[in-house]
Amino acid sequence: MNIAFIGCGDFARNFVPLFKLHPLVGKVFVCDLIAERADEYSKKYSVETVASFEEVLKRRDINAVAIFAQRHLHGPLVLQALSAGKHVYSAVPMASEVEECQQIVEKVAETGLTYMMGETCYYYPSSMLCRYKNQEGFFGKFVYGEAQYHHDISHFPANFRADKRSAGVPPFFYPTHSTAMLLAAANSYCKRVVAFGYEDTEGDGIFEKGVNQWDNVFSNSYSLMKLANGGTARINECRRIGYKAPSSYVSSFYGTKGAYQFSNAQHILTKLTEKGVDLQDISDDVNPVEMTRHKDETDFKQKVANHTWQWNIFSPVQKTEMDRLPESFKQNATVNGHMASHQLLVDDFCTAVFFGSLPPVNAWRAARWTIPGLLAHQSALKDGEAMDVPDCGEPPEK
Repeated sequence: MNIAFIGCGDFARNFVPLFKLHPLVGKVFVCDLIAERADEYSKKYSVETVASFEEVLKRRDINAVAIFAQRHLHGPLVLQALSAGKHVYSAVPMASEVEECQQIVEKVAETGLTYMMGETCYYYPSSMLCRYKNQEGFFGKFVYGEAQYHHDISHFPANFRADKRSAGVPPFFYPTHSTAMLLAAANSYCKRVVAFGYEDTEGDGIFEKGVNQWDNVFSNSYSLMKLANGGTARINECRRIGYKAPSSYVSSFYGTKGAYQFSNAQHILTKLTEKGVDLQDISDDVNPVEMTRHKDETDFKQKVANHTWQWNIFSPVQKTEMDRLPESFKQNATVNGHMASHQLLVDDFCTAVFFGSLPPVNAWRAARWTIPGLLAHQSALKDGEAMDVPDCGEPPEK
């Protein structure tokens, strides 16, 4: 696979080295509307530049693209790439329009090309733990769960905040850091959603009408989702909130027979018994191993809340996924990120392209995790009006 990066901003820096390291990748190219950015990448990572997206689509020696452009451009760029016969790795979100999500699914089904949304949180330890335990039947039938992406705008990159036209994107236009965690663990999808928004009052020119391109005033949005399995999910997307880390997490997952609860660095499982519950502290299994080594230090909780040990270090619950990574990744363990999810993402995409298989975060799943957020924003605009969520169905067997 020869892959071209579309967009040379802050986030793509984490992935160019990983694609270069993967044994199934031949060459990596970079492309940006601002030529100086692509040139800087070219020098730093020893990759070739391509002058334009249009040229990338025409090049027959490039058979895949990695979309790292601005969030609201993902849908149109992905559709153009698929139409040109390119496999697509796209940063989140899938798209900003319901119709674009549906069109991507249709185009993938039509062409048989590989599409994968780079959802880091699918591989987060809290989500994986709940997913595995639910598959084992530990929880019984799923009844209720909570997940959130609490990322204060002050912690976003300075160049992101400086772009006033785009920085005030509606929180639920970027929903998958929370929806993916819970919906994947519950093995279900959203059928109906209600939501409310918090109208921002900070006056810093981000979440204000007449400033951002959506006239969006919501810095925080909160939803309840009715799932196809009969359960209910509470999903939050907050950008003005006094909290730092972990920014994305499953805080609770309840079934008829058992439950999971999390706060800061403590992870607890409970199992229903005739006398009450059996409680098990599984923090050492879910936290990154380096975090666990420091758990007896007096400032441990303070450091956890400020994002220490939560970047490139695996946790024990991720071990089954770690074992299948190529040696080139294992030998460069620090080239990773977001709860050690980056290596898993890249490997899943590369192997899916090579073998012609469906990646875990395929187009059908990406649509099920993106569309509910887009409808949640519409519900919030209508002061909590319930919205039906269209479904693109199950992915095919192959």
